[in-house]
Amino acid sequence: MSKFKPGQIIFHKLFHYRGVILNVDATFQLTDEWYEFMAKSKPSKNKPWYHVLVNNKTHMTYVAERNILSDHTGEIINHPLVPVYFTEIVANKYERNLNWDGDEPVPVENIGIA
Repeated sequence: MSKFKPGQIIFHKLFHYRGVILNVDATFQLTDEWYEFMAKSKPSKNKPWYHVLVNNKTHMTYVAERNILSDHTGEIINHPLVPVYFTEIVANKYERNLNWDGDEPVPVENIGIA
């Protein structure tokens, strides 16, 4: 079971960026090649992984649960896809845009470091 949900604002412990969770995978879903090249800290593949829109960037990342914390700054996430997938922030969490069902949020080729 995942600790974080779509819309939650997070802070990456290793790379010190903020972001908003777009989607959750119960376990690692990318390729072994991606894992070997991109997952620098070699987190467990059997725990939840998150698709994250990165603050002040235009890309998204794929992040292991052990590398993120809840962000409680109350500051918005500045990313061009936030208004596509989310509406307003309520209780430090973005509300989902009702026109998005959340099944396939991002092409894999747009995912950055873990």
